[in-house]
Amino acid sequence: MTKKIKLGLPKGSLQESTLRMLKKAGFNVSVSSRSYFPSIDDPEIETVLLRAQELPQYVENGVLDCGITGADWILENNARVTVVTDLMYAKQGMSPVRWVLAVPDHSTMKSVKDLQGKRIATELVGVTKRYLKKNKIKANVEFSWGATEAKVPQLVDAIVELTETGSSLRAHNLKIIDTICQSTTQFIANKEAWKDAWKKDKIEHVSLLLQGAISAEEKVGLKLNAREEDLKKILSILPAMRNPTISSLSRTGWYAIEVVADEKVVRDLVLKLKKAGAEGIIEYTLTKVIP
Repeated sequence: MTKKIKLGLPKGSLQESTLRMLKKAGFNVSVSSRSYFPSIDDPEIETVLLRAQELPQYVENGVLDCGITGADWILENNARVTVVTDLMYAKQGMSPVRWVLAVPDHSTMKSVKDLQGKRIATELVGVTKRYLKKNKIKANVEFSWGATEAKVPQLVDAIVELTETGSSLRAHNLKIIDTICQSTTQFIANKEAWKDAWKKDKIEHVSLLLQGAISAEEKVGLKLNAREEDLKKILSILPAMRNPTISSLSRTGWYAIEVVADEKVVRDLVLKLKKAGAEGIIEYTLTKVIP
């Protein structure tokens, strides 16, 4: 019988980006609209699709060996789990997300001190209550089942909501008055599963491939040829994770150079390289970068 790990995948806002990262990592996951048990092309992994909010508790109690969820939901559940690694991606980008305290633009409230006796709606009830207690504020915190931004000011005085860019809050005429916490996507494991040598090895293998896929985001590979007399000048222009790879070409006095660079700098870099004497410049996408 094939050994397996049970891996929980986040349903909802993180789902699409997580499946994309898994594909880059080498795992093809097929999700049916009528099933919560996606198929994966690895016989040693069994996947379950659950809301990110629920995943920490299922990993903690051993129903799942590991899972991908947000640090915010680990905090909300007070889940005792092993954090294998941070996976620095979110719904829209590669930066941490924030849970923020927001009020209407026209409100006179400017800080948490102004929320004494007020009503607040949020999905992150536990963390919000602890935040208020830390600031010695007594307010009514109620769970929001959705459409949280639309509840202000008719139903509640303020909200605690997740944001990446703040654009949705601005569209609802809300202003941020404080950040409750930041959150990153995290790969977590059950503490007992982490003690099992085979499961730990498998979980770390998946983690390494995911980290490699994330490291390759927003980076590209560059190949180019250079004359020996231009080599020093070209190398001074090139960025590198460590050092560029340099090899001699069959043509005397010429070298091939290969480097990994941030995609956003390449558009300016290409012209500089060309002016420095580089030829045959090739840019290519990367799937994984394993440190």
